[in-house]
Amino acid sequence: MDTKKFAQNWIQSWNSHNLQNILSHYSEDIEITTPMIRLAGGIDNGTLKGKGAVADYWKKALIKIPDLKFELIDVTESVNSIALYYKSVMNKKAIEVMFFDENGKVNKMIGHYTK
Repeated sequence: MDTKKFAQNWIQSWNSHNLQNILSHYSEDIEITTPMIRLAGGIDNGTLKGKGAVADYWKKALIKIPDLKFELIDVTESVNSIALYYKSVMNKKAIEVMFFDENGKVNKMIGHYTK
């Protein structure tokens, strides 16, 4: 996998605000954990499971933050996973660790944000 290309496509998808493009990177059984889910979604454990639940959450987020724009800072890689370091919403820095399934789709993602 070309990790830099994936990272650039992922950033472009989010910056396009096109939910279908964003979701194209993820498997049907995606599990995401991020403090933003706790903050914006009121879900105590900060985790969503399944593409439908994730899509609903992101749809609301894109409406709530119409000027959302991410800037890629760097990308690192490991075995079947990558970590994207980028400038996120509210001028926060974020690291998203993404794990890939056998089809090259992200099936688990953990987000970390600066305070």
